[in-house]
Amino acid sequence: MSTVDDQRIIEFDVRTDEMLVNMGPQHPSTHGVLRLVLRTDGEIVSEITPHIGYLHRCAEKIGENLAPRQWIPYTDRMDYLAAMNMNLGWALTVEKLVKMQVTEKARHLRVIIAELNRIASHLVAMGAYGLDLGTFSPFLYAFREREKILDLFELACGARLTYSYLTVGGATHDLPQGWAKTCAAFLDQFDPVIDEYHTLLTSNAIFIRRTAALGVLSPEMAIDYGCTGPVLRGSGVDHDLRRDGEEFYTRMYDGYAFEVICQRDGHYPKDHNYPPVPKNAVLGDCWHRFYVRMLEVVQSVDLVRQALDRYTACKETLPEPAKLTAKLPKGEAYLETECPRGQMGFYIVSDGSSIPWRARARSSSFCNLSVSPELCKGCLLADVPAIVGSLDIVMGEIDR
Repeated sequence: MSTVDDQRIIEFDVRTDEMLVNMGPQHPSTHGVLRLVLRTDGEIVSEITPHIGYLHRCAEKIGENLAPRQWIPYTDRMDYLAAMNMNLGWALTVEKLVKMQVTEKARHLRVIIAELNRIASHLVAMGAYGLDLGTFSPFLYAFREREKILDLFELACGARLTYSYLTVGGATHDLPQGWAKTCAAFLDQFDPVIDEYHTLLTSNAIFIRRTAALGVLSPEMAIDYGCTGPVLRGSGVDHDLRRDGEEFYTRMYDGYAFEVICQRDGHYPKDHNYPPVPKNAVLGDCWHRFYVRMLEVVQSVDLVRQALDRYTACKETLPEPAKLTAKLPKGEAYLETECPRGQMGFYIVSDGSSIPWRARARSSSFCNLSVSPELCKGCLLADVPAIVGSLDIVMGEIDR
C-alpha cells in the first residue's frame, strides 16, 4: 500500500554561474581581429560586447600627410576585399572637391571594375559564411570563381588584392587589348555556376535551419543603428546609393538598368528562378541578408555586361590621371558610395595646398557591427558565428 511518503516530490535546485567567454581576437568566425566578449548562462548568450582596434593603422592621419593620389594605396587596405570600391570612393570625393568630371570611357570602366569587385567580395562573404556554419565546400566553390576575377584584375593593373587602379581622373591606365572579351567570356561561364551556390547553401535544409528566423533585424532598428548595404536591404529597406545617393555619384550609373535588391510585398525584384524564401524565414534574419548578397551577384553580372557594351563603344582614349602633387582648391567635400558592405564615406578638407588638411573615412562595417549586441541577445552560443557572419564585416575598414 502506497503512503504519502512514497509519493514525495523531489525538487532540484539547479544553479548556473554566468561566464565571460572571449571569442577572438584570433577566432576563425570573427572575420579578422575582432574580439567578442560573451556573457553566457550555460549555452544562452545574455550579452555580447565587441572590442575593436586591433588592426588600427592611423590611415586617416597618414592621409593628412600625403597628396590625394598618394593616399589611394591606403584606401586599398581598408576594405581589402573590395579595394577597387575603396579606390573609387576616395577618387570621387577628391573629384567632387576639385569639380572634375571623368570621360564617358572612364565612367564605364569604373562601373565594370566596381561591379566585378562587388561580385568577388560577395563570393568571399558566401564562402566564409559557409565556413562559419561548418561547411567547407562553398568556400572552395566561391574561391574558384573569385580567382578568375582576380586574374582579370591582374591583367588590368598587375595586382590581385590591393590595386590602386581607380584613381583621381579615372584610372591609372586603360584596360589592355582583349580584356573586355576575356571578361565577357568569364561572365558567360559564371552565370550557370551561380545555381551551384544556391544548391549548396540557399536552399540547403541545414543552412536554412541555421539562419532562418535568427538574428532578426527590424527595419526600424536597422535605420536607428545606421546599418547600410545588404544588412539594411535584408531588412526590407529599399535604399541603394547607386540609385538614391548624391548626383555626383549616381551619374556614374546614368543609363544603366538595375533594380535595388530587397524584398517588397513579400517578393524580391525579378524572378531569377532561384530558390524562394523559406516558409520559416523572417524578413531581416540571417537568411535574408545572405540572399540579398546572392541576388546582388546576379545584378552585378548584368551591370558589368551593360558596362562592357558601353565601354567598347567608346573610341576615345582614357586620359592621363591627375597630377600626383597638384594643388587642391580651398574647401571641403564629403561623398558616400555603395560598396559591397554598405555606404562608405570619405571626407576631405583642403587649405589650398597639395596635401589635405583633414582626411576621414566613414565605415559601413562599423555601423553594421554595432547592431550585433542587439541581435545576439538570448541566442545560443553556437548561433553567434551565424549572426556575426551574416553582417559580413571587414576589420580593416572598421579599424583603419
